[in-house]
Amino acid sequence: MLIFANMIIDKHIARQAAKILLQINAIKLSPKDPFTWASGWNSPIYCDNRIILSFPPIRNYVREEMAKFIEREYGKPDAIAGVATGAIGIGMLVAEYLGLPFIYVRPEAKGHGRQNQIEGFIEGGQNVVVIEDLISTGKSSLNAVKALKEANINVKGMIAIFTYGFEVAKTNFESENIKLHTLSNYENLLIEAAETNYINEDQLETLSAWNSNPSEWNAS
Repeated sequence: MLIFANMIIDKHIARQAAKILLQINAIKLSPKDPFTWASGWNSPIYCDNRIILSFPPIRNYVREEMAKFIEREYGKPDAIAGVATGAIGIGMLVAEYLGLPFIYVRPEAKGHGRQNQIEGFIEGGQNVVVIEDLISTGKSSLNAVKALKEANINVKGMIAIFTYGFEVAKTNFESENIKLHTLSNYENLLIEAAETNYINEDQLETLSAWNSNPSEWNAS
């Protein structure tokens, strides 16, 4: 039975998180002058949640909401795992708030030294919740999950700051049977941006069209 859940943890938090991400330019919307992602996709949105770390009140808000949700949903796991590199900072803050050990997972094992992919101390059979900053297709996030499982570590679930809500991500998480929750998502971002006049109706239409078919979208 699949247990996939691409769910926001709370509607109010989803709107508040979207609001602050826009305010500090962690998320930028530019329908007329799109960004180019590393994948080659053209995109009217760019998200860099590492900026959160530069704003103490906001990073504290994010870590506390994540930590409180983890306690409600999972109790206290044995450790918090961050996905390198974007989620190392916020993952460590969540672990500190909960008084738990912290580890992080590299995209691949180092080619030198101990050749670790998982950094930090953890034992097989222990439980972790994985922290991620951003979900696009989900492949890099699930690569970290795979490494943890191969080390005989139990992944209880994943919580991320933001997701674009792509269908491909849903499919990828379903195939790996991993539960995902997020502070906010693309739907709530657009609602917040439209209601605060950050974008107009034409821009809203463009942004909605991109999200339904991001790999083929272009600004023209």
